[in-house]
Amino acid sequence: MSRKYAFIASEEGHYPLHLMFRWAKVSKSGFYEWKGRGPSYTSRRRTHLARLITALFEASDGTYGYRRVHADLLRSGYWADDDTVRQIMRELDLVPCQPRPFRPVTTIAGDTGQTPDLVKRHFNAVVPGTKLVGDITYIPTWEGWLYLATVLDCATKKVVGYAMADHMRASLVVDALKMAARNVRIVPDVSIFQALVTFSWVV
Repeated sequence: MSRKYAFIASEEGHYPLHLMFRWAKVSKSGFYEWKGRGPSYTSRRRTHLARLITALFEASDGTYGYRRVHADLLRSGYWADDDTVRQIMRELDLVPCQPRPFRPVTTIAGDTGQTPDLVKRHFNAVVPGTKLVGDITYIPTWEGWLYLATVLDCATKKVVGYAMADHMRASLVVDALKMAARNVRIVPDVSIFQALVTFSWVV
């Protein structure tokens, strides 16, 4: 019945009320009684919920989607189902802006075209210690990023050296190579090392 009254109220002034009462099959007294009640509890609750959602969204600098807003509502002791939160955010045009996560750079800036490709994309070898390749990756920890340099023997396909540090300076790779030299026999002027961070050496 409330929907009929709401429709009549929205069309008031466009059509005669007595005709709309007849079409909707409602009474004049019922309409005016409904009109004098003010907003319903559901309407008031939804308005309050919209204010809370807007405040949480703005507090997140516009990055929270409906799931995180819903979780914050529950933590604050205000219950609402996630679908309602999504609908209200859509009605209010609250669209989250998701920043791209930070990723450390593991390549060295510069003209990589001058770096010789000693391996020539052939990652196989017959004699251990004659062809080594390496790379640097990063691992998130509670204390920040941890950089891991590894050295792989192309003959055995085993990691023969590694080093870890909180930086990506050349000493990180040197430490990994020192471990590799202790684990495999390095042949002077024959063994080569190619890294994926744009530097290479003939050992």
